[in-house]
Amino acid sequence: MGLVDFFKVDEKVADDSILVLIIYDIENNKKRTKLAKHLQRYGFRVQKSAFEGIIKENKYDKLVKELAVYGSDKDSVRIYKIRGSSEVVIYGNDKVERLPKSIVV
Repeated sequence: MGLVDFFKVDEKVADDSILVLIIYDIENNKKRTKLAKHLQRYGFRVQKSAFEGIIKENKYDKLVKELAVYGSDKDSVRIYKIRGSSEVVIYGNDKVERLPKSIVV
């Protein structure tokens, strides 16, 4: 695939690949382990509770739907879609200040 500049302002990238960053805070060990194993199908762990990967646009929508079940009053999952303008999807406990819908990177 080669190196793709995901941080240029133009939303159109040479192909339909996007960079995603998923960070999570899950209390239950079993649920947290299940999520980590699930995320290994999409990318790789960059910190204990953070994964990133380069996926196709159609896989992003699937990933967002799959991860919705992990959000709750006590748990949270954040999915960052990074390409030009980024998008943040938050499930569950959202105690931090809300980010704007679009952020130009």
